[in-house]
Amino acid sequence: MRALRVATAVVLTLAMGGAATGVSFAADDDTVPSRHEVHQAREAARAAAGDVDAVRAQLAVANQRLQDSAVAAAQAAEAFNGARYEAQQARAAARSAAERSAIAHADVARQQEAYGDALVTSYEMAPTLTALSAIADSDGIATVIDRTTTMHNAEDALDGQYDVFRAAATLADVADQQAAAARADADAAADRARTARDQARAAADAATAQAADIARQKTALIAQLAELQDVSVRLATRRQSALEAQAQAAAAAAQQAQQEAAQAAAQQQAEQEAQDAQQAEQQDDPTPGNGNGNGNGNGGGGNGGGGNGGGGNAPAPQPTHPTPTPTPTPPAPTPPPAPPAPPAPSSGAPSAIAFARAQIGEPYRWGAAGPDAWDCSGLMMGAWAAGGLSLPHYSVAQYEQSTPVAFADLRPGDLVFWGSSSSPSSIYHVALYLGGGQIIEAPRAGVPVRQSSVYAWTLPNFYARP
Repeated sequence: MRALRVATAVVLTLAMGGAATGVSFAADDDTVPSRHEVHQAREAARAAAGDVDAVRAQLAVANQRLQDSAVAAAQAAEAFNGARYEAQQARAAARSAAERSAIAHADVARQQEAYGDALVTSYEMAPTLTALSAIADSDGIATVIDRTTTMHNAEDALDGQYDVFRAAATLADVADQQAAAARADADAAADRARTARDQARAAADAATAQAADIARQKTALIAQLAELQDVSVRLATRRQSALEAQAQAAAAAAQQAQQEAAQAAAQQQAEQEAQDAQQAEQQDDPTPGNGNGNGNGNGGGGNGGGGNGGGGNAPAPQPTHPTPTPTPTPPAPTPPPAPPAPPAPSSGAPSAIAFARAQIGEPYRWGAAGPDAWDCSGLMMGAWAAGGLSLPHYSVAQYEQSTPVAFADLRPGDLVFWGSSSSPSSIYHVALYLGGGQIIEAPRAGVPVRQSSVYAWTLPNFYARP
């Protein structure tokens, strides 16, 4: 700071000295800065300016670290939501398998009882159904045939009942195996959910600790910046906040312009492709001509001087030309099918938006789905439950159970998603689209449910309509 003051004094002294013509600087050697001091002051001023830039760069790095830690926490939270969703599905599958096993065992019991009854009946009828009895007690061949047929029918019925019983037992064994496998899958899914929960908690704690550390670092950096700029810390803090807001607004405007340019380019390309297809169709379907081709073929002076037959003045007959066969017109090419139009917005969209608006200001908490705290997918689940649709508490599944739409087709109530790659399985954040480039979201730990611009962060890369 002394160097800056010296530099200022140099400037003022030189200005005053220039006005006082004829005054010798040699008489004031003790008060006038030397050239060396002037050089040092200038170097100090340059160094101070460099220090300001360095501090601002460190502040930018701190903000990026804060964003990166928030993304990591969001990814871990949605990984837990996904593991919990899969565990719920696995438990449901295990319950269904257990119910099928119980039904199969009940059928085995019924078939076993039916076979036992048939077996007892067979033994009770045995004296009259043996082959010897059929012959010995018969009073004729017809009676022998009848009794033998009855005996064989009874045996076949007993064998059939046994086959049904064995089939039921086999099905029950299969159902038991499936139920056991489903239970094992459910247990493994529960273990994965517990692991994901612990990882999400650790990531959230790390993000919270890092946010506090970054806040302390930013406070110290802003204090250093205030000293370098010779202003109060309060003024430096306000100025830094304003600069960050301006930078965020500029980035949002740039992203919006980029998105609008891409949308306009896509629309122009679609229009050009439609025009090219129409021109190609017109070229493949020309207007039929008159077919004469200007070929009258009169042969010039081909009337033949000696061909009048002895004084006849009748003109020689013109040769007859066959009518050309018209060339068949090839069928027009079948145009490619137009992409299906997105479905109309659900009638529950206004209710979903109203619900989400009512939660603005409530805190973010990973894994929460109300009533007083929310994470991103929990808020979407609650909002669309108010709109009459059931969505899972998992952003990837919310996208999978909705209809994908283009950015240009977004309507109020649609969902916008952020993923770390081009695969929907990488989705880690979701928000509710309001229209006009605005969204409602539960962003991250320390930031409550809010309404913001869809361009305020990185652009979402997935869009869907519930």
